Amino acid sequence: MDNIFRTGAKASFILLSAAFMAACGQNSQDPGLEYAPDMYYPVSYEPLKQLDGNKNALNPGGLNMRVPAANTIARGKMAFNVHISKDSAEVAGNELTNPLRGNMATLEEGKVLYLRFCSPCHGETGAGDGLVGAKFKGVPNFTQGRYATLPGGHIFHVITNGRGRMMPHGTQVNPEERWKIAMYVQRLQKGETEIAGDSQDTASQSTDAPNGASTNQNTNPVTGTTTDPTKDTRN
Repeated sequence: MDNIFRTGAKASFILLSAAFMAACGQNSQDPGLEYAPDMYYPVSYEPLKQLDGNKNALNPGGLNMRVPAANTIARGKMAFNVHISKDSAEVAGNELTNPLRGNMATLEEGKVLYLRFCSPCHGETGAGDGLVGAKFKGVPNFTQGRYATLPGGHIFHVITNGRGRMMPHGTQVNPEERWKIAMYVQRLQKGETEIAGDSQDTASQSTDAPNGASTNQNTNPVTGTTTDPTKDTRN
């Protein structure tokens, strides 16, 4: 009886060892046999995942994600100019033009955004005398020297990517909001802190530019910009 038990134990050990050895493959990235894969992989298509052998029946290319149509701009990525390097603000000043019209609504929103994100350093009038600017010194005065003539594209680029001690603000304000800030800064360059009651186009050179900001949606729930610039949706 003991011999039978020993023989069975040895056979079991040999089989178990062989199974362990067989499970050790050469490819360290191979997950091996997956138990109940339906628990890991959803039935619906996921845009950033493409399973081997799973062709998307609705997409002519068979992939879950389609290539954007030619000459189109993704929603929320207006004027997102990735072709200009981060250290080429001067190039941006020559190549980029504000796509928004400088009517009262757009300028009002630009002023709110400027006071919220820029005035701590640059001051309410753009003189570089904000609470932070007064402590660290060297903050540009938009009304003097070359800073008074910087084009909107240059300002937009610096807001996006930062420059010198100024950190990038591309994650805090979306492209449309950056253009609104740049538009208001150009008013400060002229020493104008009050927005006149007119709808003159002060920035855009395009005849088909959108007429101001959206009136039916919050363009950025993070910053809380609304159609009423006096209200902050974060509170």
